[in-house]
Amino acid sequence: MPLTEILERGLSELGLTAGSGQRERLLRFVELLRKWNRVYSLTAIEDPPEAVRLHLLDSLAVAAFLHGERVLDVGTGPGLPGIPLAIVQPERRFVLLDCNAKKIRFVRQAVIELGLSNVVPVQSRIESFTDTTGFDCVLARAYASLAEIWADASRLLKTGGSVLALKGRRPEAELGELPAGVAVDIHRLRVPGVDAERHLAELKATGQDS
Repeated sequence: MPLTEILERGLSELGLTAGSGQRERLLRFVELLRKWNRVYSLTAIEDPPEAVRLHLLDSLAVAAFLHGERVLDVGTGPGLPGIPLAIVQPERRFVLLDCNAKKIRFVRQAVIELGLSNVVPVQSRIESFTDTTGFDCVLARAYASLAEIWADASRLLKTGGSVLALKGRRPEAELGELPAGVAVDIHRLRVPGVDAERHLAELKATGQDS
């Protein structure tokens, strides 16, 4: 099946609309990943159809849960899920954070080649990163437990903001480790063409002492 068809069917199943220019940028991003991967070892996924499913559609499955104007993508790696989300949601501003110099170098180049004016790549560890404005959402792939992700990221949230932690299986064992004052909702994600389990943990401060 052509990549364009895999992408269009996936977008439809996710309930997302993307213009022709956005779809071209998404597929161009897959091309850039494949090209740079030969030297930078950005991803283990080299098959283009799988890259569309596991990079693009997997990233875009969380689009409906974003809110507000500013989004921080922690541990973005080669720009996932931040770049696909920034392409389909140009009204939002994204900061893509990673401590790996090679990966951020790729992200910077991808941002230039894709013409993404709403993305700022930053090389830093989350523990060292500061921001005076605050974020409406902090996205974090499963780099740590929910309690550790909350401890790292909650200080960067605006009032009413949320941490969106991407997990594989439902993280039952981690829920009891969260401190008091944190409300959590677990959402089952369905990624078109992907059989593996995907869950999104949405964490928010309740206003109670933690």
